[in-house]
Amino acid sequence: MAETFRIEPPSLGADGVAVFRYRLGDLAFSEQLEFGPLPDEALALPALRKLLDLTAIVLGVSYYKLRAPLRIAAPELPLTEAERAFVIDVYENGMGEFYARNELQRFGKLSLEAADDDRTIPAPALRHRALLPIGGGKDSLVSVALLEEAQIDYSPFAVNPRGPIVASIGRIGRPAVEVKRVLDAEMIRLGKQPGYYNGHVPSTAINSMIGALAAVLFSYDRIVLSNERSASEGNMRWDGREVNHQYSKSIAFEERIAGVLKAATGGALGYFSLLRPYSEARIARLFARTTRFDDVFSSCNRNFRYDGHDGPLWCGECPKCHFVFLMLAPAMEKERLIGIFGKNLLAIPTNEQSFRELTGLAGQKPWECVGEILEAAASLWELARRPEWQDEIIVSALRGNLIAQYGEARLDSALADLMADSAQHHIPTDIAERLAHHAS
Repeated sequence: MAETFRIEPPSLGADGVAVFRYRLGDLAFSEQLEFGPLPDEALALPALRKLLDLTAIVLGVSYYKLRAPLRIAAPELPLTEAERAFVIDVYENGMGEFYARNELQRFGKLSLEAADDDRTIPAPALRHRALLPIGGGKDSLVSVALLEEAQIDYSPFAVNPRGPIVASIGRIGRPAVEVKRVLDAEMIRLGKQPGYYNGHVPSTAINSMIGALAAVLFSYDRIVLSNERSASEGNMRWDGREVNHQYSKSIAFEERIAGVLKAATGGALGYFSLLRPYSEARIARLFARTTRFDDVFSSCNRNFRYDGHDGPLWCGECPKCHFVFLMLAPAMEKERLIGIFGKNLLAIPTNEQSFRELTGLAGQKPWECVGEILEAAASLWELARRPEWQDEIIVSALRGNLIAQYGEARLDSALADLMADSAQHHIPTDIAERLAHHAS
């Protein structure tokens, strides 16, 4: 018989420890989420039971990926038709980069065993306030500023906070909802061994499900993400589909998970991205309006390794550092930006290939949370026309190539588009109206 990845029923006690168990052939794994002591009334909510089951399935991608079998079984976790589609979406599109980089073909081939669920979940009484995931980078901190300016009640939220996340929450100055996630050590060990696969998992989907549990347990009626519109652009095509490193940040996934969470909580829990109308360049300008977080924020992935990181906030070497530098360069004073990064990333010759990939002049879009290729190209084009930036090594080296590949008219048009807000978002009308003035 073909190997099966089995997801067993999770448990959650009054001590606030949730346990999730999995079997992969002859292997058994266990993972924990630690929420802290919980009130008895929260544990009795039907919505909580449903969310626990869905969270167990989504967290399972970290264990599934070791062998990536075609069969997934959750026989004791009843699912609606929409939830089945959600699970397949997470295990197919959410794992798209993992399949592409490991040269695995799984799209359209996965099977899911689960009982049918036709229950109607009663809505828990949740307080009218938002849970705001903090990632340590500029995007969630722009959401902080917008929510505060619009006087919308919220609490910062983080899973295993470290480094810039801890520092950013400290600077925000509000009590945070924090959850400790303890992965199975054997899974981590096997992921480094020959004969097992390893790679990218949809972390936003994982943290969103953990956030949904926290929202119901601690009474928040909405989860507010900070995903920009460019997160919907993919990196490459594989196995007949577009593969997107940021798929679980895309608007397609937002629509799917929002519907699932709403139904799972009887309509009580909302889920949307506050920054969906904006480009990365627009967000950079919003971030630059204050120096409040200059010395604590970072998007460099070296700060978010599971085993920690003691180095600088910005390595200055990775595509993520290069992209954020490029977005902020037109938005703030040159001296301020170099002070944040500790060096001028556009003056280092060895960075040229990375900027060529970001702007679509070479290779493919990096497997990182970076914006659209044309967005990066337009931003570099803007710097090429600014006296303080136009003579930097990277800018002068790429200027002619940008014109040859895109043409000045297209680059100018792209620049204008970066500052135009998209109407494709799911921000509730009342919040959108309150934000309109503050984001202008």
